[in-house]
Parts: sequence; structure tokens; C-alpha cells
Amino acid sequence: MANPLSAVSSIFGNLFASKGPESVLGVDIGSSSIKVVQLRRKSGVPVLETYGELALGPYGNLEIGRATNLTAEQIAKALNDVMREANVTATGAAFSIPFSSSLISLLELPQVSPAQLAQMIPLEARKYIPVAMNEVTLDWFVIPVEEARYLSTEKEKEGTARKVSVLLVAIHNDTLAKYRDIIKATKLSSSFFEIEIFSAARAALEQGIAPVMVLDLGAATTKLYVVEYGIVRVSHIINRGGQDVTLALSRTLGVSVSKAEQMKREMGVVPGNDASKGVSETALLSLEYIFSEANRSLLNYERRFNKNISKVVLVGGGAVMKGLLEVSKKHFETEVVLGNPFAKVEAPAFLENVLRQAGPEFSVATGLALRKLSELG
Repeated sequence: MANPLSAVSSIFGNLFASKGPESVLGVDIGSSSIKVVQLRRKSGVPVLETYGELALGPYGNLEIGRATNLTAEQIAKALNDVMREANVTATGAAFSIPFSSSLISLLELPQVSPAQLAQMIPLEARKYIPVAMNEVTLDWFVIPVEEARYLSTEKEKEGTARKVSVLLVAIHNDTLAKYRDIIKATKLSSSFFEIEIFSAARAALEQGIAPVMVLDLGAATTKLYVVEYGIVRVSHIINRGGQDVTLALSRTLGVSVSKAEQMKREMGVVPGNDASKGVSETALLSLEYIFSEANRSLLNYERRFNKNISKVVLVGGGAVMKGLLEVSKKHFETEVVLGNPFAKVEAPAFLENVLRQAGPEFSVATGLALRKLSELG
């Protein structure tokens, strides 16, 4: 196996020397890399202490950038490595759960007592969950009336005056067991798990009423979801990601996967000389399907709910590809921006540009750390 530490991202920061118990860690285990963000609170403000990323490919004898399916033991080793390299000192952590290992539905149920609702939801969940109920763990959140008011058109409200909106979440028990095994193999403790899309939304979005689409470009898949008044209204997985761009470059240009990944990172989709033009054109062909699917979902949402998407926010590792923001603006008839989760934390001014560029990739980990920090009061 290749030396996994050679795959450690160069964007590490050991920004502060504090080792107080108030430090918390957000851990985002993706398909191709692990990201960690450590925060502490200073005078009521979240402060960035350190952050880091490590590629998982080498732990499964694959190239950097490739999606993996590692065991809990392999992931725990990678997590311990990235924490050591990033000088992580926190022991209290929060972990993200992959969107692909979960199911999210927005239910409309009769307005009954909390006790009756708790009995009703597991029965109603059977209509939406395609596996046996004993294979998943359920959680739900009753959306307050004020927020729910913004989730319906006037036409919808006429028939739902005596109903409540409930956000239902189901997570595979096998996934939870795997993550518990990972935690046992580290020095960390975790008070909660959170589906990655909620973490990314917390870090990358501002509070607002207008619907916003988040496009999370991962290695194996691209997740998209529409957040309206802080609530995930619809969500969808596109089975293409950054890995597909790399493999297309490898096939088209006749280079190794490792070389193709390097070319993608260095050149992106910015046209230039003959060499970069070939990379750009091939990458754009692979991205076309993702943008087409995302735009179709956007238009379907707008037609279904008679509301316009106010903005598209790009997050995930694929979002940092050179030139991607400019290309994406040509595919959506609305504002498109890069997520900037580090804008919600305090950090040295000289790192502002570095953190802005790296930010989209650390949205989930930052969102987890922010929620964990809120537990401290």
C-alpha cells in the first residue's frame, strides 16, 4: 500500500495552541477523503483551531481521488492519521452520516398530541421506507407552525389547516454500527450523528425564507437538496461525481488515473493552451450530466411549489475545481455561489483567501463542529 500520509492535503492549519476542554471536532467521512474541523468558543464566537483532509484511496490500494468502500478498521486508521497530522486535541466529536445511507421525507400528519404523534409516525414511516423497520433507526422533527407556514403555497394551505409538518429521518442500523466501531478505535467520543446534508446547510447557508438549492459535488455522487426556511424540502442523489471526471480524463487522454486526477486538480475546467483545453473539454462533458440533472430538479421544484430558487450554493470537493463556478453559472438561471463555511468562524486574517478556497470542501465538517459547539451552551 502506498504511504497514506503522502495523500494528506497540504491545507492543514495548526492555528492556535489552545487545548481547552471546550474544543470540539467535526468529522466528515466521505467516499474519497476524511475532513476534520476543530473549533472552540472564545467570547461567544466560534474560533477555528485546526482543520485537515486526508485521501482514503491509498487505504484501499486505490488512487487518490477514487471513491472507496473501506472497513471500519481502515477508516479508523485514516481518521487517527489525519487527526495526528492536523494536531487535533479535541476529544468531543460529531460525525456525519452519508446521505446515501439514509432516507428523508417531509410528512403531513393530523394535528394530534405529541404522544399520539409518536405512535403514528413509525406506522406512517412504513409507507416511505423500502426496507424492514427493524433495519433502520428513526428520528423526526415537528416543524414549528411559523416555519411550516413558509413551506406551503396558498393552495396547499387550504387543505392542511389542521395538519402538522414532520421531517422524518431514517438511518440504516448497519451504518450506525460501523460508525460506532470507528469511534471505538479512536480517542473520540460522539454525542450525535447527523446526516451530511443538514451539516452542510448549517455551515454554508444563511437564515432566510427564500428557497436555496445546495449542490454537493462528491467523488462518487452529487447530492442536491432545496432548503426553505431552514427546512430540507426536497433532496436527490445524482450518481455522478468528481471521480467520473477523473476516469473520463484517463480514458480520453490515455493517461493513468493518478495522472488524470493531478491534471484535473491543476487545470480544472479553465480553457487555455492545447493541453489544458483537452482537459477542460473532457471534464465539461462529464459535468454536463450533473448540471443537466441538477437544473431539471431545480425547474421541477419551481413548477411543483410555484416558487423560484433564489440561489444555488456549491459545496463538496468537486466545488473547488478550477473554473467550475464560472461554468455552473451558465447552467442555472439564478445566482450561483461557492459555500464559505469558514466565514462563520473566527480565523487569522492572513488565512482568509486560503480558507475561502478550501471552504466548500469543509462545509459538512464545519457544520458538525458548529452544532457540537452549541451543545456546550
